Amino acid sequence: MANYLPSTAAERQEMLEAIGCSSYDDLYRDVPGGANSVTLDLPAGMTEMEVLGEMSHIAAKNTVFHMVFRGAGSYNHYIPQVVKSVTSNEKFVTAYTPYQAEISQGVLQSIFEYQSMVCELTGMDASNASVYDGATAAAEAVFMCEERKRSGVVISETVNPDTIETVKTYCASRSVEVTVVPAKGGVTDAEAFSAALGNGASCAIIQQPNYFGILEDVKPLIDAAHAVKAKAIMSVNPISLGILATPGELGADICVAEGQPLGMPMAFGGPYLGIMTCTSACMRKLSGRIVGQTTDHDGNNAFVLTLQAREQHIRREKASSNICSNEALCALTASVYMAAMGPQGIEQAAKLSCSKAHYLAEQLCAIDGFELAYDQPFFNEVLIKCPCDPKVLEAKLAEKGILAGLPIGDSMLWCATEINTKGSIDYLVEAVKEAM
Repeated sequence: MANYLPSTAAERQEMLEAIGCSSYDDLYRDVPGGANSVTLDLPAGMTEMEVLGEMSHIAAKNTVFHMVFRGAGSYNHYIPQVVKSVTSNEKFVTAYTPYQAEISQGVLQSIFEYQSMVCELTGMDASNASVYDGATAAAEAVFMCEERKRSGVVISETVNPDTIETVKTYCASRSVEVTVVPAKGGVTDAEAFSAALGNGASCAIIQQPNYFGILEDVKPLIDAAHAVKAKAIMSVNPISLGILATPGELGADICVAEGQPLGMPMAFGGPYLGIMTCTSACMRKLSGRIVGQTTDHDGNNAFVLTLQAREQHIRREKASSNICSNEALCALTASVYMAAMGPQGIEQAAKLSCSKAHYLAEQLCAIDGFELAYDQPFFNEVLIKCPCDPKVLEAKLAEKGILAGLPIGDSMLWCATEINTKGSIDYLVEAVKEAM
């Protein structure tokens, strides 16, 4: 076994002199005075046992909710045990960017399978190897649509606020105008949406189900974008596609989604998975990494990185995206989840989530003072007005180990998935009655 031999002191001094430095301090001569501190005001070190005790003390402050009735972009779905069993394999955990495709066939195939499955789920033609999260995916999709003759994005106020803010942040750096169309009755104002598109926008973003859980009539909105030659970007809940029409069927040009419901725990907000799929017409502008299938010189199936020259392999100012890490482990997690559930399993999860959300809404609205904020069809989330301060109700339910819906103004955005049993919903309703 070979030993690693570091450079000698003489060799290090020779390297310093080669770059015009006489000492290590010269490497920091451009750092402003005072910024390069010699000493740091840090507490004394602790033993391993002391660190464990301190961390346990800090962790004990956490509140563990045994019942979760909140979504708003992160959802508490059941994750089959096989998902963790497969993805925790060290071959997958330690695998990183497959720069050398010829020796990374396993990793490339896992990414290719992910791309194939999300294309089938969304009804689109092409997929990348995922990005950081759903909000990032939406922002990247905007830049796919930018043209010389058309610029700017129209986004409905019914899209997740985090997505809207992320899009604004991305667009500010490139001077891309963002027009947010106010909601009307909990859904997109179709007239205002069409009017905003007429100002030369390159694309529009709509969400289905929208942030309030409502199922919008998105087809006319997509048609309105196409009528002025703008691209339609549709943000979706991937589980809902088990029972709803796919973006491909509705005519969307690009589909983005937060992939967390596909086998990833809520995990305090990450890491999550940004799904991006598109039509074949938009494929060459699809940001991020793409894996393709081909054959080698012997005629055997092989996998390659496709269109990779657009990304970190070229100069920064010419790259079409700043996405480098391909989120392969999160994408693999979604792949294993979809393979384990299958079309029927995802359909069942969607149906159960929908039916339990409707039962939850029915029971809550039976309490005096509670009523639907909008009389609209919904999937697994619903906005319900409260006769009291929603934040006070949230705090009282937290004392019983229940994470309530998200307070929004005088209402709460409640959520149910297949995990929420009828018994847990009934327990919640009784807890709300006691709190009132």
